Amino acid sequence: MPEPLSPGELLDLDRQHVWHPYGPMPGRTAPLLVESASGVRLRLAEPVEGRDELVDGMSSWWSAVHGYNHPVLNEAAHGQLERMSHVMFGGLTHEPAVRLAKRLVDITPEPLEHVFLADSGSVSVEVAVKMCLQYWRSLGKPRKQRLLTWRGGYHGDTWQPMSVCDPDGGMHELWQGVLPRQIFADAPPAGFDAAPDEAYAAQLRELIGRHAEELAAVIVEPVVQGAGGMSFHSPGYLRVLREACDAHGVLLIFDEIATGFGRTGSLFAAGHAGVTPDVMCLGKALTGGYLTLAATLCTADVADGISRGALPVLAHGPTFMGNPLAAAVAEASIELLLSQDWAQEVKRIETGLREGLAPAAEHAGVREVRVLGAIGVVQLDHEVDMAAATRAAVREGVWLRPFRDLIYTMPPYITGDDDLARICAAVCAAAREG
Repeated sequence: MPEPLSPGELLDLDRQHVWHPYGPMPGRTAPLLVESASGVRLRLAEPVEGRDELVDGMSSWWSAVHGYNHPVLNEAAHGQLERMSHVMFGGLTHEPAVRLAKRLVDITPEPLEHVFLADSGSVSVEVAVKMCLQYWRSLGKPRKQRLLTWRGGYHGDTWQPMSVCDPDGGMHELWQGVLPRQIFADAPPAGFDAAPDEAYAAQLRELIGRHAEELAAVIVEPVVQGAGGMSFHSPGYLRVLREACDAHGVLLIFDEIATGFGRTGSLFAAGHAGVTPDVMCLGKALTGGYLTLAATLCTADVADGISRGALPVLAHGPTFMGNPLAAAVAEASIELLLSQDWAQEVKRIETGLREGLAPAAEHAGVREVRVLGAIGVVQLDHEVDMAAATRAAVREGVWLRPFRDLIYTMPPYITGDDDLARICAAVCAAAREG
């Protein structure tokens, strides 16, 4: 075993060699060094702001819905590790992947029935786009190769996903002129409970109709636009998209990477609208935050269309596709979720967030407070001071990760009422000082 390193040595090496997400190299702000995690708590290697452990208000970027070190998921990982941790998926198959695929088909909206297992959410979007492009090529319509989405979206950091993130003011604005040119509608009017705006619905219908000859698919985050701005919109717009896509021969992709597995109060956000896309992307909470895994589901029509083409295969095959370890944990995570009254827990969290975040609306500099399911958002009228907001949250004993003008939380579903109140106090403190 190598000699253990002190926290100071680790942080020094981190600064020299480790490139963190959305950060410069070398880093300008030292990250907090996590030693272990259990339940909803992150234990730090050395105290920060007088705290040696923090309540996680982020579910590790929305994935750890069951918290950390969960005995059911640990057992699934250990049991699979003793059988095999990995085997290539080309020409081989195995029980964890088969069982997971069947379970995903069972719980997602009909008629999604084919499952492509990918490495990460962004890759699942790449696969979804490739499916749609190849579908139309196979049907002899190669001109249908563009995508339509609405502004304010975020779909990942690889190539095609970046092209459907908001090109103006989004984190991928740098790549304008290099990325494929897609078609953008205005951002959907805000408000989950608001009645659909007919003028906006008409804009969606008109755009889809006008560009139908060149559109392969429409892709959106249903109900919640995540990293693009943490905004909520009426499920009615999903019905508009479904009807317009059907009328004009365009495929529909729902990116449920952030919204899947109960986060919005419905098992999948599509359930709020009662519609089914042609292709659905899943990730994040799929493995309960244990391992990286994502899935792209499609209808039989999409799969059959690809199979009828000159190239009758989907030419995509990640090395770790269908990883048995990840698949076994994913199935265990899904069963754990469904074995409990997850909807009631999410509703409890929603109630706690509404009550606990309400005082933030009175703070100077706060533009809006909004809550949906296990998502709480405080939007400022200015760019958040990341360092000040983070310090304020840590002083309250909570880990948050603000961005742009947003201080938000997506806590694990197992978060108790006392810890939820602490998270809300931390969000309010971060809003006050950030």
